[in-house]
Amino acid sequence: MRNFKAAFFLSIGLIVSQFLFAQQKKAAKKEEIIPVTKFKAPKLQTAIGKYKDSVSVSVDEAIKLIGMPLKIQDSKQTEYSISSYQFLYKKRGVREEDETDQNSKPIPTTTISSDRFKVSPLPDLWVNIIREQVKQGEEFYFFDVIAKDTQGRVMYAPNLKIMIR
Repeated sequence: MRNFKAAFFLSIGLIVSQFLFAQQKKAAKKEEIIPVTKFKAPKLQTAIGKYKDSVSVSVDEAIKLIGMPLKIQDSKQTEYSISSYQFLYKKRGVREEDETDQNSKPIPTTTISSDRFKVSPLPDLWVNIIREQVKQGEEFYFFDVIAKDTQGRVMYAPNLKIMIR
């Protein structure tokens, strides 16, 4: 019985001490409010070489374009730096229907190679491989282009698609 009384008073003491030593809420400090200036992003254009919109070019022109830098400009010809972009190379290929069938014919198909880049033009490895492989019916696609102005504000630029004829 003695242990029961000791345990009872100890538990009552712990419960009461929780209320006595509970932290008091401190008065919230008034933080300095920094006003945010409204910013309307300008209408941007994505260009490579002399092309600013989705176009169809010859194989020779595509070979020249793939090594050129991507440029982002607004209507006032102000240039913006590129934070990052994704590039997709859609190339033509063939596949066979069934390996066991000796009379199977190759079936046209497409494959893609894509990656995210932070510099323009594309790395030399990509440029050299594409220049060696490019042919009619393929596509270059620059998308998720993120531009940055001189004040560090980030904005999306339009996609650019180049089809090879």
